[in-house]
Amino acid sequence: MKNHQKGFTLVEIAIVLVIIGLLLGGILKGQEMIVQAKIKNAMADFSGISAAYHGYQDRYRKIPGDDDGAAGRWTTPTVATSGDGSGVVAGLYNATCAGAGVAESCNWWDHLRRAGFVAGNGASQPTNAFAGQIGVQTGNNASGTVMNGFSSLIVCSANIPDKVAIAIDTSMDDGVSATGGVRAELQSAPNPTITNTSAAYAETGTNIYVICRQI
Repeated sequence: MKNHQKGFTLVEIAIVLVIIGLLLGGILKGQEMIVQAKIKNAMADFSGISAAYHGYQDRYRKIPGDDDGAAGRWTTPTVATSGDGSGVVAGLYNATCAGAGVAESCNWWDHLRRAGFVAGNGASQPTNAFAGQIGVQTGNNASGTVMNGFSSLIVCSANIPDKVAIAIDTSMDDGVSATGGVRAELQSAPNPTITNTSAAYAETGTNIYVICRQI
């Protein structure tokens, strides 16, 4: 007696293909929603830090990190480190914030946290949704070189994927990496020190940028 193997009908194959298509569509849509959420999160970082800075200035008439009255204002659980009151936040956004003699750009975070404007404790920089450092610095470094065309206080966020970087600049500024209040530099290593070498955005799927915004 012969065994007759029964294959799939065209209707069954069509149903399977439709189901696969729906699954793929759902996955891609879900990935895009995640990317959009990260874009909004990164933009909120810039806005939140700017709001915290202005709130601190309104309350204390000082700049966080540079505040020369911090040690007298906060004495517990440890005494805060005062700045020099020069009106300039010294140090780079990616400065090492552990040990003695940390930069004012590190103490910026400690002052804001002690004042209740930013969550957390200590002077370490927070991270963004892409595990990149978020930090502040005054546009000029110690040698007087203009950093990325800025000369005033800036917030920088590192390790930003190209698609997200372009969306942030387009939404918050002019969409051009070298001009406006939001500027970017192409990264070759995580959390790099910024220079003055802006490169046009290129969405390759692998490019990573550090984005800085003027406060």
